[in-house]
Amino acid sequence: MKRLFALALGMMLPFLSLAADHTWTIGNGEVQRMLVFRGSGLFTERLSDIKTHTDFIQPNGIRKEISSEFSFQCDGRGYGGYSSEFTLLGADEAALADGKSLTLRLRSQHAPLDVTVIYRVYAGQPAIRKYLVLKNTGAMPLRISHLVVEGIGPSVGPANETILNAQYGAVPREIFYTGRSEDAALLVSNGRTGVGFAIVSEVPGYMKRTEINGWHDTEHVGVRAMYDTDLMPFERTLSAGEEFKTAAVSFITYKNGDGFRDPKWVIPSYMAKALVRRVDANGAPWIYNTWEPFERNVSQDLILKLVDIAANMGIEIFTIDDGWQQTYGENTVNLTSFPAGLKPIQYAIEARGMRLGLWIPVAAIGPSSADFRNHPEWGAVDKDGKQKTTGTMAGQAPVMCLATPFRDLAADRINQAIEQFHLAYVKLDLTTIFNAYGEAPGCWAKGHDHKDWAESLNRIYEGIASITARVYAKHPDVLLDLTFELWGQKHIIDAGLLAAGDLDWMSNVDDNHPGSAGPLQARTLLYQRATSMPVESMLIGNIHAELPSIQESFATEIGSAPVLLGDIRKLTPADQQWYHDKIAWFKKLRSAARISESFFALGSWLQPSPEKWDGFARLDHNGHGLMALFRNEASAASALVELPLMPQGRFKVRSVLNGKDLGEFSQQEWKRGIQIEFPASQPVQVVEISPTS
Repeated sequence: MKRLFALALGMMLPFLSLAADHTWTIGNGEVQRMLVFRGSGLFTERLSDIKTHTDFIQPNGIRKEISSEFSFQCDGRGYGGYSSEFTLLGADEAALADGKSLTLRLRSQHAPLDVTVIYRVYAGQPAIRKYLVLKNTGAMPLRISHLVVEGIGPSVGPANETILNAQYGAVPREIFYTGRSEDAALLVSNGRTGVGFAIVSEVPGYMKRTEINGWHDTEHVGVRAMYDTDLMPFERTLSAGEEFKTAAVSFITYKNGDGFRDPKWVIPSYMAKALVRRVDANGAPWIYNTWEPFERNVSQDLILKLVDIAANMGIEIFTIDDGWQQTYGENTVNLTSFPAGLKPIQYAIEARGMRLGLWIPVAAIGPSSADFRNHPEWGAVDKDGKQKTTGTMAGQAPVMCLATPFRDLAADRINQAIEQFHLAYVKLDLTTIFNAYGEAPGCWAKGHDHKDWAESLNRIYEGIASITARVYAKHPDVLLDLTFELWGQKHIIDAGLLAAGDLDWMSNVDDNHPGSAGPLQARTLLYQRATSMPVESMLIGNIHAELPSIQESFATEIGSAPVLLGDIRKLTPADQQWYHDKIAWFKKLRSAARISESFFALGSWLQPSPEKWDGFARLDHNGHGLMALFRNEASAASALVELPLMPQGRFKVRSVLNGKDLGEFSQQEWKRGIQIEFPASQPVQVVEISPTS
């Protein structure tokens, strides 16, 4: 029997039969996706990169067994978009300030469940971002699991020409592969032609799973971007009338070696445009943090001395890490260390043109804190029914479950601190879902907003996003840093974290003395992740500003979001002035050049080594930007730098460290390689690259 409906596509259309095909195209001048709904369900009939004339999916080339469009289980029964399970309720297209959206509304024929599928494109970006909204339209709860947000079967050519780069898109892997928490982006391409696509999943942390199957079909790669089903299984109960908005997944097209279509240009530009909330416009601020070497041993006298030096250096945000508070989970100031509170500190910082930042734990709070005493029932519970605790620098601390109303109290506490201390930046830290050092994940408590342990996992990630949303609602200009410990894994960054916050304190690299892991390991972390994650969201602690050499510390920091630590009292006045001049240069360059549009790792970047040079370049589409080279322990007097993806034109190169002009080079010369000398007796070279024509 035919069912009639009104189809809204910006205006009302006549009633149409569900037996007919309904087609929509979402796209821009870069990429297009054609969606079709007919009796066999919803599917992507065509997916094309306009600029490279590449069809990843062609009409009549769809493989139903690998192209579900989306799928999930509801109360144990499987549902897929590319099936006769759903009827079409309607569709909407909308023009947005920075792109377009397409919304398709479906209804299950067997369950009281509506599924809305939203596709989004951004002006000038060869990417389509997609997410789902599931709504229980019945009176009884529904149980959702095995949730696939994006299920398609694109082609990049024969299987024996298909290659995969996993783990942030930097590590070659086999094309039959399960992507996990570190696979925030997977890059699939044809090794001969260079055409390819990236899958960027915003599913948070350990909930992330991306299946790539390029072995079992000679022409198509099965892609399922989904929530996990085994190690950290996703389950979600929808109460009557409740909606669940999934994480988004982006399909990004590119062509290796093809100018601005190369992923080194495409992916950084898209990620900055679509996922970076605030820092892309002007770049991340320069931050000083007290954690190393002072840890919790901070005081008013010490901080006031550090404030003057940080201001002399050109620092923009001065952050007091752990030790300022009396008790974890409260905003009461430690009056033993700060007898007048933090107001004198705040006034001194602002008088020197900086802003205050504070470290605040979210879920790991003191046992004497009011929230724990008043609501111990909101504590996370382990599988033996005991209160979960985590190790902190203040001793063992209870961990609260963010799938409880505690999340609202935590947001209120953060908001209160922002207002009380006029904060520009908050470092949100310590265990929430999963301790990064080996404590078990999730919560087994009864009576929380999760039905069981499995459901607690994603609910806790949702709790983090709920907290940041409440903070941004009151303080839209504050910068929120979600640390790797908060997100639950060493050195992790992913698109889900960036959807919830601004910055990610991604690691604590030891840099206490010249023989420490230091800047070399910081760059190892940077290079591996910069292929797909926006570098200006990465705070890589703990580079010490005062350790030799200050040139290497500075040059490392300009590759990501800059954060310096260390006992800066040891810097000479000349060193302080050196930092001031170089930071001023960088800020001026960043305001003139959108260097977030690319990232090029150079030299021995895949495995930085003391024996070889490494480096990076960050350029805008005009070729204006910077390059940092690190000689390490190699004896080379210069580095042969190849940048085959430079824009057309000629480019002047000037050393930032000694002011020396190093030459003017054409695009072809950059392709062949140019020799960049290291300054005498210095282990690094930093240059500004400026177009001359």
